Amino acid sequence: MDTQTSLLLLAAGVTGGIINALAGGATLITFPAMLAAGLPAVIANASNAVAISPGHLIAALADRGKLPPPTRRTISFVVIAALSGTIGAGILLLLAERLFVLPVPALIAFATLLFAFAPQIQGWTIGCERAAALSSTGASGAILGLACVYGGFFGAGLGVILTAVLSITEPNDIRAIKALKNLLATCVSLAATLIFVFQGAVRWPETLAMLLGAMIGGYAGGFLIRILPGHTVFSPDRSLTGVRRHS
Repeated sequence: MDTQTSLLLLAAGVTGGIINALAGGATLITFPAMLAAGLPAVIANASNAVAISPGHLIAALADRGKLPPPTRRTISFVVIAALSGTIGAGILLLLAERLFVLPVPALIAFATLLFAFAPQIQGWTIGCERAAALSSTGASGAILGLACVYGGFFGAGLGVILTAVLSITEPNDIRAIKALKNLLATCVSLAATLIFVFQGAVRWPETLAMLLGAMIGGYAGGFLIRILPGHTVFSPDRSLTGVRRHS
């Protein structure tokens, strides 16, 4: 690996780490960077997942004051995230490479729409009987599980999806949602990472270059969450805040 490629992957890792901490969607930058480095698609995806996985944890620790207490609900979410991430990673490695790239555009479009309309969904559920059902039954766990299976499979927009899901199901402020999002994304990433490493699907020189950048970016992103206004970190936040303030 030459110096130019190393710098490209380092820069992509820093940018991706910041983006993942603030909103999610780093894979849209880091995965193409792995492809540009000459890695096959499945290897690029597995290596990318390993490289950006610590960024979520660092971002969560950087704003650890907003991490939720270890309640039964939080622990169940962590377990669901880890198991679902493992399933998603297993599905990826079982698929032929040509089948891997087919659903990606549709999944990214879905993640983007879910993020864009999360405040409207939140406003619709608040005050309705189905809002209580969503937060008190296994529905939120099922939705989270599907999101995390996708995260283990590919991961582009996982942070966006988790933010949207948690903004609907969790009665917390945006920083608390971001901290929990980073914790759950860490569980997904680490579970998938173990599968990818065990199966020998990781190209280490490229991964380590991006990993260094992602760690720097993850910490920087966690710091920005603490100092930036909510509407800057998560643009629909004003709608969410308005809904909660009157609920």
